[in-house]
Amino acid sequence: MLERLSFLGFGSTAPSKYWLTRFVFLRFLGGMYFVGFLILVNQGLPLIGENGLLPAKNFLDILGLRYETTFSAFLKIPTLFWFHLSESMLVICSWIGVMLSFLVLIGFANAPILLVLWFLYMSFVNIGQTWYGFGWESQLLETGFLGVFICPLIDPRPFPRSPPPAPVFWLLRWLVFRIYIGAGMIKIRSDDCWLDLTCMVYHYETQPLPNPLSPWFHFMPVWFHKFEVMWNHFTELIAPFFVFGPRPARHVAGLLLVFFQIFLIFSGNLSFINCLTLAATVACFDDSFLRHVLPRFITRKAEQAEQNSKPRLWPTRMSYAVAILVLLLSIPVVQNMLSPRQIMNTSFDRLRLVNTYGLFGTVGKKRHELIIEGTTDESVDTNTDWRPYEFKAKPGGTDRGLPIISPYHYRLDWQIWFAAMSVPQQQPWIFHLIWKLLHNDAGALSLLANNPFPNQPPGSIKIELYRYKFLPPGDESGNVWERKHVGAWLNPVSKSTPGFKGLIEKNRWKP
Repeated sequence: MLERLSFLGFGSTAPSKYWLTRFVFLRFLGGMYFVGFLILVNQGLPLIGENGLLPAKNFLDILGLRYETTFSAFLKIPTLFWFHLSESMLVICSWIGVMLSFLVLIGFANAPILLVLWFLYMSFVNIGQTWYGFGWESQLLETGFLGVFICPLIDPRPFPRSPPPAPVFWLLRWLVFRIYIGAGMIKIRSDDCWLDLTCMVYHYETQPLPNPLSPWFHFMPVWFHKFEVMWNHFTELIAPFFVFGPRPARHVAGLLLVFFQIFLIFSGNLSFINCLTLAATVACFDDSFLRHVLPRFITRKAEQAEQNSKPRLWPTRMSYAVAILVLLLSIPVVQNMLSPRQIMNTSFDRLRLVNTYGLFGTVGKKRHELIIEGTTDESVDTNTDWRPYEFKAKPGGTDRGLPIISPYHYRLDWQIWFAAMSVPQQQPWIFHLIWKLLHNDAGALSLLANNPFPNQPPGSIKIELYRYKFLPPGDESGNVWERKHVGAWLNPVSKSTPGFKGLIEKNRWKP
């Protein structure tokens, strides 16, 4: 029996080796950086460029008033763009990130490459404002920072001769532990539906961007949803403790966490958070497990590298130094996790080296959507012909199919989902979006799926609030959703609306 379970580590007393673990982890990490920088290539300028919805230059100009010198500002908020910021610079840095991350993805990585990727991405996150306020941005930075110390200093080959430093894999498991425990604790502290086992009754319908399987999961029986919540609590609050256990327990816990993330990938579009978490979870497995699941030619390469390996002082010494640093920086993170006033997705150091995480602490019971509509009619009354703008991924027309986009992230689509839970005054960027749509701005329109006014810009724009509900899969109407009008979220505005142009000029926004 133990022989059949040998791939889990039962019966093995040999020390753990991580040649294959390093190989798989770095491919995952390169893929996540690649997605992150590709998003910047496609969406960076319309969001934070000089003519973007929230220009990074305005943001840095305001922050810069707090500091005497540029260097002191850099020390407080580390970003390359303190020293030079232009649209060309944003584009060049985005493409450098794409190219370097692609090298890592296909197998070429060393410490300088990963250090550049980490610093470049942090530079963007620190000027990203609302668009980069998600927990997985810090998670990518923390994961990427640890990746620097898994690689050799110079040798970029997929299987370098330098042995993988074991302490860094323990730090990755510590990251996995905090991701899951943080998510589990924030749930049971923040929303009663996680305690009465009903959250999953609502989640699939109200999550930010459902995918084609979401309606199927939504219409499962209540007992299934309650079982899901119990399984969620087990996976997030119990399984993570075993990632520090002996090899068999660690491998079993790792498999549970992997299957959990795969299920989340199948049930919704949650950006790259699931794949990124899978990257760190790779650290739960050593070579004794991975040699059973990877192609033979890869395991053979790892064996050859191990046979020809030469211990290097730099990775060993640095891995222990990083371990001490992470333990010290973990003190406020642990205090936060233990606190009844726990905060999720928070950084306690300016480099985001050790962070606290959490997701879906509360689950919405109703789905509300904002529908942006424009008109070219000169007068606005009950007979006005309003035409809607569609977003690339978020629900709009009730007959639009649900997309599969993860691990890609449409940042505007996510923010409009949050905006539906608030009021316009809490989302100042939306006024700039409307101003740009009133001018048929190409950058803003590139973030949307359509332009209802290709020949001339609309004269007025309004935003309506709707309640959306899933229709059963295969409904005879052919629609995915049914919706009910709730009311006006933002009354019609035009370029001549009193105070509107002044608001744009006050914020130094451009059409």
